[in-house]
Parts: sequence; C-alpha cells; structure tokens
Amino acid sequence: MTRVLLVEDDPDIRSTVIRQLSEFGHSVRSAGTALAALREATRDPGDVIVLDLGLPDLDGSEALKMLRAVTRVPVIIATARDDEAEIIRLLHAGADDYLVKPYSAAHLAARIAAVLRRSGAAAQPATLLVGGLEIDPRRRQAQLDGKRLDLSRREFDLLAYLAARPGEVVTRRELLSEVWQLPYGDDQTIDVHLSWLRRKLGERASQPRYLHTVRGVGVRLVDPSGNEPAP
Repeated sequence: MTRVLLVEDDPDIRSTVIRQLSEFGHSVRSAGTALAALREATRDPGDVIVLDLGLPDLDGSEALKMLRAVTRVPVIIATARDDEAEIIRLLHAGADDYLVKPYSAAHLAARIAAVLRRSGAAAQPATLLVGGLEIDPRRRQAQLDGKRLDLSRREFDLLAYLAARPGEVVTRRELLSEVWQLPYGDDQTIDVHLSWLRRKLGERASQPRYLHTVRGVGVRLVDPSGNEPAP
C-alpha cells in the first residue's frame, strides 16, 4: 500500500481524489494549505506527495521549497497552468513529475507508480537495521539500542544512506552527490557531519564502532557485532 500525502485546497477535488486513490489501494492523507502540508510532511511524509500549486497561503514553488527542506520523498506537481517554462523551473527546483489539471485518478496512480519506481522507494524497507541501529526512512526516525537519536536533517540523511549500504565503502564523492546533492564540494563538510554523527552514536574516530573511515576513500557503516550483510 502506497502512502500518499495529497496537498489540495479545493475540498471537492480533495475528497474525490482521496476516494479514487483509495480505490486503487493507496492510503491517502490530505492537507489544504502549504503550512498544513509542511506539518504533515515533517511528522510523516509518506511515500509520495501530490502538491497542488494553487494554494491559499503560499505560492506553489515556495511550498515545494519548504517541503524539499524536510523530506526527499517524490513530489508530483498538480497544476492548472500548462506553462512549459514554469513546469521546467519546478522540475529543476525539486519536483519529480507533474500533472496538468484536470487529470484522472488512473493517470495520477500511474504517475505515482512511475516516480516510486524511479526513486526506488517502492522497494525500500520500512526500517533499516544495522546492529543496534534502527532507522525508519519514511518517518525519518532513528534509534540506537532502543533510544531515540536526536539528528539534524543532514545527519539523518547521511546515516540512512550509509545504513542502506551496510558494510560497503561509500566514497566522499558519492556522499556529496547523493546526500548533499552537489556535483563537487569540500570534504571537510562531510568530515564535520561524520564527527557530529559519531558523537551522537557514542563513539570516536579513533575508536569506531559503527562508522569506520577508509583513509583516502570514504566511510562505511558496520555492525559492531561482526554480522556482515548477506551477499
């Protein structure tokens, strides 16, 4: 079951889309304003967000920017503006796909399936387990030995990315590209975040448990118990 966050201010359209997507087997939550959507996405963004541009409190591009600050789940823009330049701008700003209103529920469901396939979210496990670490990418929550970790957004993204590849050496270039979304940058940025993350995991670079630096290459997250992931 795909969990959809529908952001639509028109109550008639909202109720119709919720009913129709539910018939396709999706679980749908909704918000009528950008700020309500931001609260919902911060709490639990679900698997995909469908964002209407014509919201009463904020412009759609501003709403997209705010959502991108708290979640990386796919965002499908729904717009009545069939403006190619605007759509291209929004795709560059972080949208994953778009629909021009009016659209059918079947069309929307197909777009949802497509963005999830591209993002790999459809196959993502509900939780990532590495030793005493338990990470829930959808709820953006992490625990160590049953205790909640207080992580910044970037610290969580970094930990989740490494936890999805347990035992693998991940290069700094890959982290810059996939976690920071930057084609290049300063390795010191990564080192600083790794240092903060180590502190919250209760370890030091000189005595690592989970985060092991591979000098000149990158870093890998391992299970301290020595249980390596199955090949």
